[in-house]
Amino acid sequence: MSEATVSRLRERLDVVRERISAAARKSGREAEDVRLLVASKYYDASQMEALREAGVRLVGENRAEDLISKQEEFAESFEWHFIGHVQRRKARLVVPRVEMIHSVDSVRLVEELAKRAGERPVEVLLQVNVSGEESKYGVPESEVEALLEAAAGSGGKVDVRGFMTLAPLVERPEDVRYVFARLREVRDRLRASWRGDFDLQELSMGMSDDYAVAVEEGSTIVRIGRVLIEEGGPVRRQE
Repeated sequence: MSEATVSRLRERLDVVRERISAAARKSGREAEDVRLLVASKYYDASQMEALREAGVRLVGENRAEDLISKQEEFAESFEWHFIGHVQRRKARLVVPRVEMIHSVDSVRLVEELAKRAGERPVEVLLQVNVSGEESKYGVPESEVEALLEAAAGSGGKVDVRGFMTLAPLVERPEDVRYVFARLREVRDRLRASWRGDFDLQELSMGMSDDYAVAVEEGSTIVRIGRVLIEEGGPVRRQE
């Protein structure tokens, strides 16, 4: 790892943070209301070291095996989230290693996570397929409350912190604004009726090309991928 690599990464992170700050102000919030998560599936060991040196603190992994291997070297360097699809048979590997799982999309998975919970509840986001794309994981809006009911019935073992969605890949970020706005509307509606069980404050939405629009629509966690280390800068390419 060279100092030049770390310096370039810091510069690109600064650009992303500046855009997050501007978008947050536009929506009447502060930059501190939005967390930057780096999708670490794109990064090898040397690049993970560069992330650490550049000041990244929150990362998200997509595969249980990669999560385990990277934590062997960098466990205390980052806060770890899981952002990929969770196979129920691998829940036992994921749960004790992460602070939050972003991709819960079935009652059976909620039940499995409850079985694997330790002394503290498993913090999760429910993945909602707002766009209706068949290629994407997540439940339709009509099934979200069934997941909330399952979590509420877990005896405090599964704590739903909010929601996550994946927007379609498009040329213009404005074309997916409706996805982020709709998830916020779903959250706001359910937050009122589930206030006694869950806070539901988190919205994990927005990636490398559309995160500014997502922040304008209320995102609290944006997920930035390999664009930070590729030629072309921090905002030109999609995760």
